[in-house]
Amino acid sequence: MSKTQMSLEDHHKQDLYEIRFKGQLDTRWSDWFEGMSLSHANDGTTILLGPVADQAALLGLLRKLRDLGLPLVSVNQVHANPSVASAIKAGGKEIPGKWLVFALLMLSVIPVAAGIFRLTELVRNAEITPANARFFASPLPVVLHILSASIYAILGPFQFAPGFRRSRPGWHRISGRLLVLCGLIVGISGLWMTLFYPRPDDSGDLLYALRLLFGSGMVISILIGFAMILRGDWTGHRAWMMRSYAIGLGAGTQVLTQTAGELIIGPPSELSKALLMGAGWVINLAVAEWVIRRRSASVHTLRTHREQDNVN
Repeated sequence: MSKTQMSLEDHHKQDLYEIRFKGQLDTRWSDWFEGMSLSHANDGTTILLGPVADQAALLGLLRKLRDLGLPLVSVNQVHANPSVASAIKAGGKEIPGKWLVFALLMLSVIPVAAGIFRLTELVRNAEITPANARFFASPLPVVLHILSASIYAILGPFQFAPGFRRSRPGWHRISGRLLVLCGLIVGISGLWMTLFYPRPDDSGDLLYALRLLFGSGMVISILIGFAMILRGDWTGHRAWMMRSYAIGLGAGTQVLTQTAGELIIGPPSELSKALLMGAGWVINLAVAEWVIRRRSASVHTLRTHREQDNVN
């Protein structure tokens, strides 16, 4: 493999970089460095290898090294063969931050609006009906659920926007702590309402079981993600928080699945409603898992390429 030492001014024209610094970091720090491959050399240095979007992103990586007190050794351009480079670039591409935030916020609009409508009913002492009687009888769980879910849905997208994370690391940490709290309240209040509120007439055993399953999955995912960040495992933290957010945003996708179901098969039965709502959670988790594994595949390609090059 050929390497050409580059000036910082030329870095933004390239795709792949090798950044070497003194000291060793655990590979769990990979996600902190935007998912770049992290490996150790025999001379006691650590090597970051991966695609960098532009000069601003490169400078952001170098600032992180500086903030960690890790002396920089070199920054090199890496020339990979076309097939490897294509695989790396394809795996490393992410949805632009603005579009990601916009798409996730749009998916949250209807559930948040429905929650505001429910709160308005409670505050104005609206007419009690079979559909809302359980909320008037015990309003605290549903109020906590709506408020925390709204914060979780609105702030969550910004946590996954790479540019926003890089430019506002302080905000990322503060909002992350708030989101952990809100996410736990969403999951626990949802479980409480499922277990103790009278079951609606159109909610059968299957939907009851699905709500318990995915509600528990959300709480467990947040706890695992929080434990990961305490251990310094940025990659694991990001993956588990993505899974929890995917479950939390299920209500937005369920609007789409239920609307599509009614257009195709007509008014839902007890079974079809459960299946359509379950599909909303499954679709979100499938997309989250695809994103997680796509990034992991990119990192694996980088590592394999570098190992093969060192052997040659």
